[in-house]
Amino acid sequence: MSAFDSIKQGLAEAMAFAEGWENGAVVHRIEVPAIEVPKVDVAAIRASTGLSQAAFARSIGVAKGTLLGWEHGRRHPTGPAQVLLAMIARQPSLVSELLR
Repeated sequence: MSAFDSIKQGLAEAMAFAEGWENGAVVHRIEVPAIEVPKVDVAAIRASTGLSQAAFARSIGVAKGTLLGWEHGRRHPTGPAQVLLAMIARQPSLVSELLR
């Protein structure tokens, strides 16, 4: 059986299974645990810098709308933004020191 035929057969089995047909296909169920993103009080971090929302958003390189979403809890910072906010939380003067 060619690779194409094998893939085609697997796809046909998957489609049949998805439609509710028991066709002897081996089904592997994997549970992925939810990753809890730590809550960050962005409004408090910003307030500790003494900057307005617009100025703080500019200083960390995000749109003001993004900052508002974080402050109102509609979204949560992730990745580099979360790291940067954690650094500012520990040293609020970091933004003004770096922007001088």
